[in-house]
Amino acid sequence: MASSYSFVFLHVLVIFSLARMAFADLSDDFYDDICPQALPTIRRVVEDAVRQERRMGASLLRLHFHDCFVNGCDASILLDQTATIDSEKTSRANNNSTRGFEVIDRIKSEVDKVCGRPVVSCADILAVAARDSVVALHGPTWEVQLGRRDSTTASRTTANNDIPTPLMDLPALIDNFKKQGLDEEDLVALSGAHTLGFAQCSTFRNRIYSETNNIDSTFASQRQANCPRSGGDSNLASLDPTPALFDSKYFSNLVSKKGLLHSDQALFSGGETDELVKTYSTNLRTFSKDFAKSMIKMGNIKLLTGNQGQIRIDCRKVN
Repeated sequence: MASSYSFVFLHVLVIFSLARMAFADLSDDFYDDICPQALPTIRRVVEDAVRQERRMGASLLRLHFHDCFVNGCDASILLDQTATIDSEKTSRANNNSTRGFEVIDRIKSEVDKVCGRPVVSCADILAVAARDSVVALHGPTWEVQLGRRDSTTASRTTANNDIPTPLMDLPALIDNFKKQGLDEEDLVALSGAHTLGFAQCSTFRNRIYSETNNIDSTFASQRQANCPRSGGDSNLASLDPTPALFDSKYFSNLVSKKGLLHSDQALFSGGETDELVKTYSTNLRTFSKDFAKSMIKMGNIKLLTGNQGQIRIDCRKVN
């Protein structure tokens, strides 16, 4: 009788454990047992990529952001176009501007090698690479919650509709972020990612030639030198004066009416986000803390976990 009871108890315990695995929430130690070298490997490849090209840090951070805003943080942005996949890479926000796919490929290859098999999702790689990129450029660190799984679909239409555009004003930005479960503090903190990287001329041409309010005239003239009224669409300008350093100068620029994108300057335009921009412009510690908190929050949008989705063998295609 006792042995029969023990067998039933063990059977129930196994089923309960499997159910917990299938529907487990994220955890920061998700890979500690199955592949303890996964995170150090991601960090090593990211640091090497950023060392070779400082701009790559901003590019990897942007990949995670653009992934999470389209049906959640599920690595859908990495999928190439096929007969059944409507690739997000060709959406308005991503076409000819998103970069770093080769770095993600390299990370995936190196991680699978040290793990002995594909156990780390491409979605988790994006989240960790974003964090490690920020750290490599002297920004804050945070515990990345792990256990995401990869999507088997993508949506160019959703990317076109849900990724915020450089032309948005403050109400549109607030609505856009609210749709993702993010509030106004998240909007301002995450926009601070523009302390890193560059933007193409086509995204700020209208601001430097057509806007007269809320833009410093000298700043506009300086940007016009590398962004003609026609042509040169892919010419680059830095989003803040120190594009390879995580600091608060992005916000100082906004206070001085030197935001490069219309959507940047919208954060300091007489609206409800002005005070937070002012705070961040003079307090890097507060900005860094809030940025890390909002990155964790963004990284939890509409996740696939447990037995949902898959662990891709190749980040660019469905298994």
